[in-house]
Amino acid sequence: MTFVSPTAPASYTWEATDEEVAARYGLPIERVVRFDLNTSPTPPELIAELLATGRFETRLSEYPPADYKRLVAAAAERFGVGTDEIMVGAGADEVLDIIGKVFLPEGSRAVVPVPTYAMYRVITEQRGASVIPVPRLTADDGYALDAPAIRQAATEAAVVWLCDPNNPTALPEPAGSIARLLVEIGADAAAAGRTAPVVVIDEAYAEFVGESLVSLRVDYPRLIVVRTASKAYALAGLRVGFAVAAPEMTALLNPFRSPASISTVSSTLVAEAMRDGSAMAANVERVTRERDRVRQGLIDAGWPTGRSVTNFLLVDFRSVERSAAAAEALLQHGLVPRTFGPAHPLADHLRLTIRDPHENDRLLEAVRAIDPTLPAPPSPTETPA
Repeated sequence: MTFVSPTAPASYTWEATDEEVAARYGLPIERVVRFDLNTSPTPPELIAELLATGRFETRLSEYPPADYKRLVAAAAERFGVGTDEIMVGAGADEVLDIIGKVFLPEGSRAVVPVPTYAMYRVITEQRGASVIPVPRLTADDGYALDAPAIRQAATEAAVVWLCDPNNPTALPEPAGSIARLLVEIGADAAAAGRTAPVVVIDEAYAEFVGESLVSLRVDYPRLIVVRTASKAYALAGLRVGFAVAAPEMTALLNPFRSPASISTVSSTLVAEAMRDGSAMAANVERVTRERDRVRQGLIDAGWPTGRSVTNFLLVDFRSVERSAAAAEALLQHGLVPRTFGPAHPLADHLRLTIRDPHENDRLLEAVRAIDPTLPAPPSPTETPA
């Protein structure tokens, strides 16, 4: 949610801070809980141990190694690829931004399925390129990609942005559908004698389904898979993400990467977390268990909540007014949901992140006290500076 004008472009507005939410609703800041950011609430214990000992790859007075060799090696082992198939970035967002810099020249076009992660549109437009929006199928069809429409749009595009599992719908694509789509896009390009578009698959939530499409880079060399330490690894604040692609593709991306955009602390801690893996697996199990519990609690309270394979849930109020009423009521409790702009295809939905059990209990307690059929209560008149 944001506190900007509802007429501002949704893709260019950012989340209100905890301080803004607390000030607007007259709450102690410690009562604000973020159900809108899709982060995991508890970092692994090994991170606390490393921070306590200060055992970092280099002294904090020095820049980190420009090649991030240890981090790259840990990621390559975790993803089952070569070290020359990894590019690191300051979070997945920097990786996506670099892809835009390399493959979206001014005047080019990019395919963006709708709805999906808003940054794909932001990055495309920031490069002076234009978006070809392709609506997804309906909720009854699992919000799956409209593969024929994507295929047609790809004939005019430099980049195709995909997200699997998809944010904010919380669902994966049907098995084999993206593989078939890549074959078709590649065949269309070959038949027309043109270069195939770069296809980006954002796998921010891949650990929650235990599957990856990174192997498809062998048959579709212009594929880039994006991974992150923010979600399943519960390390969003460290800002580390990865591009996984054929060496020819990472060679094109690397010259656009800053030599020190990831700190020594981030590089060291994420490398250790990826080498271990057990904390991530435990977090995925914990989040999955809580997700199922929270979903059932929402349904029992009369909030229609869809299936999810991620660390968040999508609630369908079937009315923009009811969604707004529920969001405002949650905010009055210090619980921040993810809302969508009035022109968004999910404007009548809320997205809720799965958090720690006691925080989820606060959510469910508030939900049981909220009647989303009522009009939204009046908002505070003062907006923090």
